[in-house]
Amino acid sequence: LAVKDPTAVERANLLNMAKLSIKGLIESALSFGRTLDSDYPPLQQFFVVMEHCLKHGLKVRKSFLSYNKTIWGPLELVEKLYPEAEEIAASVRDLPGLKTPLGRARAWLRLALMQKKMADYLRCLIIQRDLLSEFYEYHALMMEEEGAVIVGLLVGLNVIDANLCVKGEDLDSQVGVIDFSMYLKSDDDIGGKERNVQIAAILDQKNYVEELNRQLNSTVSSLHARVDSLEKSNTKLIEELAIAKNNIIKLQEENHQLRSENTLILMKTQHHLEATKVDVEAELQTYKHSRQGLDEMYNEARRQLREESQLRQDMENELVVQVSMKHEIELAMKLLEKDIHEKQDTLIGLRQQLDEVKAINMEMYQKLQVSEDAMKEKNEIIGRLEDKTNQINATMKQLEQRLQQAEKAQTEAEAEDEKLKQEYVNKSESLQKEFSQKEKQLLQLETDLKIEKEWRQTLEDDLQKEKETVSQLRIETQEIINLKKEFLKLQEKNKQLKRICQDQEAALQELASKLSESKLKIEDIKEANKALQGQVWLKDKEATHCKLCEKEFSLSKRKHHCRNCGEIFCNACSDNELPLPSSPKPVRVCDSCHAILIQRCSSNVP
Repeated sequence: LAVKDPTAVERANLLNMAKLSIKGLIESALSFGRTLDSDYPPLQQFFVVMEHCLKHGLKVRKSFLSYNKTIWGPLELVEKLYPEAEEIAASVRDLPGLKTPLGRARAWLRLALMQKKMADYLRCLIIQRDLLSEFYEYHALMMEEEGAVIVGLLVGLNVIDANLCVKGEDLDSQVGVIDFSMYLKSDDDIGGKERNVQIAAILDQKNYVEELNRQLNSTVSSLHARVDSLEKSNTKLIEELAIAKNNIIKLQEENHQLRSENTLILMKTQHHLEATKVDVEAELQTYKHSRQGLDEMYNEARRQLREESQLRQDMENELVVQVSMKHEIELAMKLLEKDIHEKQDTLIGLRQQLDEVKAINMEMYQKLQVSEDAMKEKNEIIGRLEDKTNQINATMKQLEQRLQQAEKAQTEAEAEDEKLKQEYVNKSESLQKEFSQKEKQLLQLETDLKIEKEWRQTLEDDLQKEKETVSQLRIETQEIINLKKEFLKLQEKNKQLKRICQDQEAALQELASKLSESKLKIEDIKEANKALQGQVWLKDKEATHCKLCEKEFSLSKRKHHCRNCGEIFCNACSDNELPLPSSPKPVRVCDSCHAILIQRCSSNVP
């Protein structure tokens, strides 16, 4: 014969005793009354059996004076694993009459039975076997499958209502002895088996229905929480959509304003360009006419110079004077040519600046075209976003309909629960079917929530993209403003160049007037030369008096000799002066022929 394990036999005996004690307690409570006191014998036997079950396989702990073996240590763990057990532990510690850990454990079991949560607390302990291994051996009842069976049996005690006074009882000195006489069968017990079987079946069905109600209440509360969270998320999404629509409207208004400003800038630039073109063409024509007049003047001056050279060859005495006059005229013409070349260079520079202005205007036009293309693309993106928002609104409406359906299903479930309480015997199978359907509905709701989360993520991504596009539009508007400033600067430069051109035209007019005056003077000189071709200069010794004032020459009245007519004047009489470009000071001129006077020393001065 195979030898049985003594620990397994102990576990089986304790399990059977627990079954008997729980069964007897429930049957006696149903016959006696469901509210039990602490003096009720089956209830006392139940607590004794539970102590034996919890003590099985406990590890012996060494204390300071002796060895300690109590069940209060594992029961204290429930406080950490199940937050609702903190009230029981605190009330047990605050009881004044308890001195030993065993008494605290007995008080804890009584309070847990009154709360109808003993099965829940012990289930938390059995799940955490790593923590129980510190207090129990590996073969203990709480570490094996028998502990889980006892926890399942304890669920049936939720039918009983117990009113126990723990404060006045002496729980430390009670003796835990099992009374087996209560569990022996009698004739009355054999006769009432059928009634007990029916009562047990009814109680099992009631317990099952209560557990279903608990689970349904928990699912209903979770669904309410989910509905609240969905409503909050929906309100947030609606607010975000309203903000996004407002931003889109503002961006469209800014785009219209920018387009109108761009059209105005283009019109202004075209008008300015046309005006500048007309001005440049007029300036070129005036320059050409002035150049032609200057060329004619220059050709006439050369002809006159040739004629004068031929005349000077005939007149040997006048060669020196004519040569000097010729040199002075050539110097004046060279200065005029230099001025003309400088003005040509300035005109070339103005043309280059006009070309640069045209290039800048072309760049501005190209940038405006690029900005218009970008605005078209952004308008298309905004249209897509509006389509997406419409889709999201449709999905939100569908979700609201589904939530309404879920609420209707909840109300129907509550009505069905009330019917099940009245007819729990005949409709247990229908409850199971409806429970499976509700699980399917929960799965559908969870999938819908996942889909909503994905839509929300896509919406957040789209909103981020819209913010990026808004920042890009702001940068482009700043660039357009900078381009406006550059265009204003170019306009100011153009105005300055026009002013310079006007100044140069005035200078050219002044030069032309001076040239005409010089031409007239040259013609007068020629006429005087023709009139005075037969005259001869006076000698210094013979000229003693001024021709005009008839006074003698002295240190204060010096002689001034005319080159053409040969007459001699004093300082006071020769006041006519003529500025020349070749000399820094003005030159004295003869009153009769307007020729240059040469200063001579008087006869009295060496």
